Amino acid sequence: MSTIAILPVKSFGAAKQRLAGALGADSREALARAMFSDVLASLRRVPGLDAVAVVTADRGAEAAALGRRVRVLPDTERAGQSPAAQIGIRHALDEGFGRALLVPGDTPLLDPSEVAGLIERSPAVAIVPDRHLAGTNALLMSPPDAIGPSFGPGSLARHTSAAEAAGVEYSVERVPTLELDVDTPEDLAELAAALERRRGQAPSTRAALRGLDRARARIRASA
Repeated sequence: MSTIAILPVKSFGAAKQRLAGALGADSREALARAMFSDVLASLRRVPGLDAVAVVTADRGAEAAALGRRVRVLPDTERAGQSPAAQIGIRHALDEGFGRALLVPGDTPLLDPSEVAGLIERSPAVAIVPDRHLAGTNALLMSPPDAIGPSFGPGSLARHTSAAEAAGVEYSVERVPTLELDVDTPEDLAELAAALERRRGQAPSTRAALRGLDRARARIRASA
């Protein structure tokens, strides 16, 4: 069965507003861009994944996404992650893909082998929770419109309820490298600690965090 990954990406300049208390606008933009780059690079290495669709209205994301097996879809609605995911789902159906994997752009620890395993074992709907077991960090659906995506706080319960209402087989799948998304300063600290334990992983994100550390050190030195 042919499988496409759908990666919705909002404007890098508007990303990660919940980190505003910890990071300036330029730092938030650099971090969002780096995480997206790492997620996309990992998706390109997933065995069994036939294509990737990046849904965005950001020119920088569009330029970064151009390349092998990646299709850029304009986010004409600019209404958030779930409406952007629907644009990707419509593309998947139009192009005849049997299965769609929805992934956010802020899970830079994503491991291609874990995603490949998810694709191999998935039922009609696989729901991947975040580390708090409250949100959803990935949806794998066959067909691509098996249920409607409804990301955001409390989305794990909404997605399980949607699958039950639709009468489709589903499972909640723990995928360790997809559990950490970055929305808060606590998430950012957890990401930094995880990268210390995972040498060589997420190189763009790692470099962005090093840049943040250097900037903080300069600020402390000049204070």
